[in-house]
Amino acid sequence: MARSRAAGVLLVAAIVAVALNQRPAVVAVAPILGELRADTGLSSAMAGLLTTLPVLCFGAFAPVAPRLARRIGLETAVGLSLGLLAAGIALRLLSPVALLFAGSLLAGAAIALANVLLPAYVKREFRRPGAVMGLYSASLNIGAAAGAALTIPMAGALGVDWHWALGTWLVLALAALALWLPVAGTGRDRRASGPPPEGQGSWSLLRQPLARQVTAYIGLQSVQFYSVAAWLPTLLADAGVPAGEGGLLLGLANVVGAVGALLAPAQAGRMRTQRPLVLAVALAYVVGLGGLLADPDGATLVWVAAFGLAQGAGFALALTLIVLRSPTPLVAARLGGVAQCLGYLLAALGPLVLGALHDATLGWSWPLALLLAVLVPMTWAGWGAARAAVLSAAPPDAAPPGGARTPGASADPVAPAGR
Repeated sequence: MARSRAAGVLLVAAIVAVALNQRPAVVAVAPILGELRADTGLSSAMAGLLTTLPVLCFGAFAPVAPRLARRIGLETAVGLSLGLLAAGIALRLLSPVALLFAGSLLAGAAIALANVLLPAYVKREFRRPGAVMGLYSASLNIGAAAGAALTIPMAGALGVDWHWALGTWLVLALAALALWLPVAGTGRDRRASGPPPEGQGSWSLLRQPLARQVTAYIGLQSVQFYSVAAWLPTLLADAGVPAGEGGLLLGLANVVGAVGALLAPAQAGRMRTQRPLVLAVALAYVVGLGGLLADPDGATLVWVAAFGLAQGAGFALALTLIVLRSPTPLVAARLGGVAQCLGYLLAALGPLVLGALHDATLGWSWPLALLLAVLVPMTWAGWGAARAAVLSAAPPDAAPPGGARTPGASADPVAPAGR
């Protein structure tokens, strides 16, 4: 039975609401870190762990998502992730520092689940997922920008300390959960119990070159984003840009990124091969990173905007490739779990490597040159991942040569909903 227009709008609104929650709990820590350290006596190393912990969770808990979806259904699993996120944010309201870390761990795990489950859900519910993936990806950027820009102003307006500054985002999580619950009502009706068939575990997908290429693209693209996001204000300050402007420019990168994230998936869904988009993302990165390397205090606005466009469009394209290269929602969840596990664990190393290279060379030329060099394998992986093929859902021994086939229908325990 076809879904009504009103039901479709509600479903898209629920997806956007979940996406808006996937970054504020993480990025809201950075603006209040000074006050937090002054109040708790947290060392620089422990403060760094607090900001890195959620990204590590994104990688560590991503493989759990497909198994959870098989047991309780996609809708119910997403609802559970929102409940866990709300619980994690609530833990941060309590005084012991240990609960601050526990809350960050729980929030990171919850977001890791949603990171994997939402693209698979979109794959199942929409015959042409490109436009919805665009809204989803843009909402990630908007949520990140809101977490960075609004946490301190909201705390000031409410007259609260850093505990409640972080806690204000609990309202957004609860609102998303309330909006999602009507969508989640049929999750158990579609669950598939038991382990996947022999040879069809998530990690077995990496035997197929196409899966490795998608994984490499999302990982190397994430290295670019998290490395620059961590060090851009410092880089600009060292180049003579006023410290206050560095944070604003980072916010600008997220806003421009939202535009790229909105447009790239919609365009990708209409293309047989997404290779032109892969090249466009690489070119935008070259402009942004190359400009920061050659003249960081010159046309800074242009360089930061180009980087923002590249990271927004690139990450959205990477998520969309997970959907487009998967024959079924279950395979999309499995591929998303593997790709985001390895990708985020790799991304967590990016800021550390750049910081160490900066300390060793006493400048930002070599770190930026390294990021430019990383564009070569990133673009190569994206070129392969963007070809017109889908993964085989069969055991690897039964897969055709190359581990991919042309797009087509395939059975899936997570059956398509009525439309």
